[in-house]
Amino acid sequence: MQALIVAAGFGSRLRAVSPSKPLTLVAGTPLIARVIAAARAGGATGFVVVTGHEGDRLRAFLNRLDPGIRCVETADWNLANGHSVLTGANVLGPAPHLLMMADHLFDPAIVARTIAAPPAALTLAIDRRLDNPLVDMDDVTRVRTDGDRIVAIGKHLPGYDAFDCGVFAVDGRFHAALRRSIAEGGTGSISAGVEALAATGDARVIDIGDAWWLDVDDPRALAQAEDAFAAAA
Repeated sequence: MQALIVAAGFGSRLRAVSPSKPLTLVAGTPLIARVIAAARAGGATGFVVVTGHEGDRLRAFLNRLDPGIRCVETADWNLANGHSVLTGANVLGPAPHLLMMADHLFDPAIVARTIAAPPAALTLAIDRRLDNPLVDMDDVTRVRTDGDRIVAIGKHLPGYDAFDCGVFAVDGRFHAALRRSIAEGGTGSISAGVEALAATGDARVIDIGDAWWLDVDDPRALAQAEDAFAAAA
């Protein structure tokens, strides 16, 4: 399954460490290289990366890493991340594919489970461990579910029972829902597209169990990632 990686944003909370979040070194290896390696180990067969901020540097690195990686630049990387998804959708089309973020590290098993999930317009990998010490409660996207269906999603959602791990399987129905949401004045975020599908019962989840993941969004999380890879070495 092809994978779309959103890597266009400014990365403001890591600016003191690196001018490019995707190229921030984690135990000596750029963050996005670790994302791609884990996705490939989990079953991803090819990659489209949406670039924006520091795009020239990122594209040059990815070309050296793997010339088969396709890069596409979003028109305005200051817009919400759903616009980057639609930029990538213009390349990938409506066929099912993975969607992930350039700043989320994960066990390849999460990707494998997401690929193996029953077909749906959208399947989100979720962590039901509400006491996971690696989760930044001020920034994590929270999810409320009913069985395997998403009921609601958001960063400050009350009454949640899971966390968004940043790994999805989607198809053209998600792209259409996102476009509708934007046309109706929505925020343009990925979460807004998920909410649109949730309203029709078409947004599903897959539980990652005890698999490891980490959103590397600030220096504290970067230190946690460094510790994790140092311990695994």
